[in-house]
Amino acid sequence: MKKTFLIVGPLVILTTALLVWVYVLKPTDKNEKNVQTVEVVRRDIGSSVLATGIIKPQVGAEVKVGSRISGVVEKLRANIGDYVRAGQVIAELDNAELTAKLNQNLANLIKAKADFEYAQLNLERQKSLLNQNYISQQQYDIAENAFKVAEAQLKQAEANVEVSKVQLSYTTIYALTSGVIASVSTQEGETVMAGLAAPTFVNIIDLNRLEVQVYVDETDIGKIEKGQKSTFTVDTYLETDFKGKVTAIYPKAVIQDNVVNYIVVVEIEDFQKKILRPEMTAVVTIQLESRKNVLTVPSNAIIREKGERFVMVINGDVQTRKKIKTGWYDSNYTEVVDGLTDGEIVLLP
Repeated sequence: MKKTFLIVGPLVILTTALLVWVYVLKPTDKNEKNVQTVEVVRRDIGSSVLATGIIKPQVGAEVKVGSRISGVVEKLRANIGDYVRAGQVIAELDNAELTAKLNQNLANLIKAKADFEYAQLNLERQKSLLNQNYISQQQYDIAENAFKVAEAQLKQAEANVEVSKVQLSYTTIYALTSGVIASVSTQEGETVMAGLAAPTFVNIIDLNRLEVQVYVDETDIGKIEKGQKSTFTVDTYLETDFKGKVTAIYPKAVIQDNVVNYIVVVEIEDFQKKILRPEMTAVVTIQLESRKNVLTVPSNAIIREKGERFVMVINGDVQTRKKIKTGWYDSNYTEVVDGLTDGEIVLLP
């Protein structure tokens, strides 16, 4: 037992000393360090903003077609998914009551015309007698008043006929715009009641008048301007890049989960012969202006602390931390507005 201890003890001490030498006391060669650096140079960069958006109908592209009068739906000539043209008949209401009312007003119009013609003839006769002093002025005034009353009643009867015709026309519901029927809100045989709001029959969406509402982060919204070109993709056509341009920027922010976004409207310029539909999710790239011959560093060389940006500049064996001011950036490089000069060597992480 004592022999074993005498042999193992020196071996443990020797191994420990060797480990201390290798990992603690052995000199380090500075040339063995793997340091990656890059030179600060000038180049052209193009910046873009990547954001998520939703396809929506443009203003006026989605129309709710309803009824202006109450009645029973006699025929419904539309189904979900059907394509309809502007002026096409969508539905018909029972028009028996309004047709009877029109016929009644037409009869009243005939009577009013007869009364008017008689009053006109009588006025002419009374005028002739007055000129011959066969009647008094009062009798002539009575005839003249009867003529004016008959004339007013004729105009009223004509107006009633026009109102009846208009109301009768409301029993036929037409598509106000061309598009695809997105929903049907009533069925044949149902009674619709027109009150303060017109009852909706169908919703029509013009799929050729769509736009993308893009949610842009508040850090990028200052770079967005009307007229900027953009491209986007949707999940159902991943291989297709759709083209568009910025047409509007909403002034009011949309706050979700404490993240501030602004809605940027992108008009779709090229549908690429594809059918896009509302509520599709789009990944949008908005092309910003490009910068020519600007001082740049790789974006991953920039250190961000407390809202400020720094880089590590190497001069020989000396590393210096420099504060910089940045400008535009693309996927790889960031413009340096102030803090660096051409030819300086920057440390990469």
